[in-house]
Amino acid sequence: MIIGIIILALIIIVGLYIYSTQRNLVDLDEKANNAISQIAVQLNTRWDAVTALVKMTEQYTKHEHDTLVETIAQRRQTSITSAEDVNNQQNAIGQVLGRLIAIGEQYPQLQAAEVFKDTMASIRGYEENVRLSRMVYNDCATKMNRMVRQWPSSFVASMLHFGKREYLEANEAKKDFPTI
Repeated sequence: MIIGIIILALIIIVGLYIYSTQRNLVDLDEKANNAISQIAVQLNTRWDAVTALVKMTEQYTKHEHDTLVETIAQRRQTSITSAEDVNNQQNAIGQVLGRLIAIGEQYPQLQAAEVFKDTMASIRGYEENVRLSRMVYNDCATKMNRMVRQWPSSFVASMLHFGKREYLEANEAKKDFPTI
């Protein structure tokens, strides 16, 4: 009788542990999915701001405008579902913004335009939002990966088909900024 009660208690404890771990894994997975979705929204908003800047450059140089519009059309994805998609979009936006800044430097009257300044300021705000969303995602990925790799939660994670999450890469170009 006592052995039966001990076995039943152990089964209940294991069942509660599996239940609790599954709920934690689902929670972390949903938080990571939400963070990727937030990043996608921020990147799309940045693309909209970049598109507005490109339209503004049209009056200054037709050739650059056509090239940038073509570049944006080719690189703007409609769905971002993974860390790799985020990294690809981040790199594409960075390339287009670099070209826009170069155009602004070639045409001082464009750079002095209030709309150009306001749009560049809003892009900086979107970049900050993306940075914060990237931090949230990587934090969720760290917690998820820890649960997926540590025992005994790794047993539950593999049993329920939860896998490790990719991390978002750091922007390599920003690492080379000079120190002040």
